[in-house]
Order: sequence, then C-alpha cells, then structure tokens
Amino acid sequence: MTFGPMQMLVVEFTDGKFKGDILAELKRLTDEDIVRMVDMLVVRKEQDGELTVLQMSDLDKDEAREFGAVVGALIGLGADGEEGMNVGAVRGAEALGDGHLFHQDEVWYLADAIPMGGTAGVALLEHRWAIPLRDAIEEAGGAVLADEWVHPADLVAIGHQATHI
Repeated sequence: MTFGPMQMLVVEFTDGKFKGDILAELKRLTDEDIVRMVDMLVVRKEQDGELTVLQMSDLDKDEAREFGAVVGALIGLGADGEEGMNVGAVRGAEALGDGHLFHQDEVWYLADAIPMGGTAGVALLEHRWAIPLRDAIEEAGGAVLADEWVHPADLVAIGHQATHI
C-alpha cells in the first residue's frame, strides 16, 4: 500500500453554523482522489455538556491495519532498528484493528478543550495528489530537503518581523 504525505488538521468552531458544507467538500476531495481521510473525529459539546461524536475514515479495516503496521514499523525502526521495526509493525496493526486512529481518549481530550456549545475536530488527511510528484522526484534522483505549509498568518508574521528589524 502506497501512502502520500500526511497532514494532521485540528480545527475548532466556537459558533458552528454547520450546513454540511465541510463534509460535502471532504467528499468531493476524496471522490476526486485528491485526499484520503485516514481518520476524522469531530466532537460537539452542547450547552448542557452532552457530547455528540462523529468519526469517519476512508480506510476499511484491512487498510487501517496496514496503515498502522507501516506507521508502527517506521516508529519502531527509529526507536530500535530492525527489531523495533518488526515489533512496531505488529503493534501498529493491532492499534488500528478497529479501523480508527483516534480513540475514546481523543474524544475526552477534545471535549475538555472546547467550550460549551463549541465543536472541535481532528483529521488525518493523506494527500493523494502528491504521490506521483513524490515518485517523479525520487525517480529523478531528487530528495526533499524541506516540506512546510505556508499559511497567510505566516506571511503576516514575516511582515511584522521585517518592520521590527
């Protein structure tokens, strides 16, 4: 199984006006194979403290276990070489055996982090569009030296720093 670059996205909505636009856009992106939702967890805390939880993944259970094995193997390799890689692969596959990366602990973490009436979500997105580009770079003998997201707020911060030099 080939995986593209991953992005962990955490968002908070203090005044959620949900009409289905976000899920519709995620569906469009997955339908067009631009991204794949490895796992997503959304928690809404009502004014009375009651929680509503939504969890989604584009991976079936076998794909999730395979993803877990790959992630676990890479972590294990870094921690303890080849032996750690083998142990990590088994543990990673077991950890995603239910098909999800995010579990009940993350529900409570999100619930504690948001105010009453708020909503928060965490999503692990795989950027499928980047796989052919990555492969072309590797086939040409290239290596990625840096890989960063640049957000509008980053540009504002650069401008702010430039005026204080």
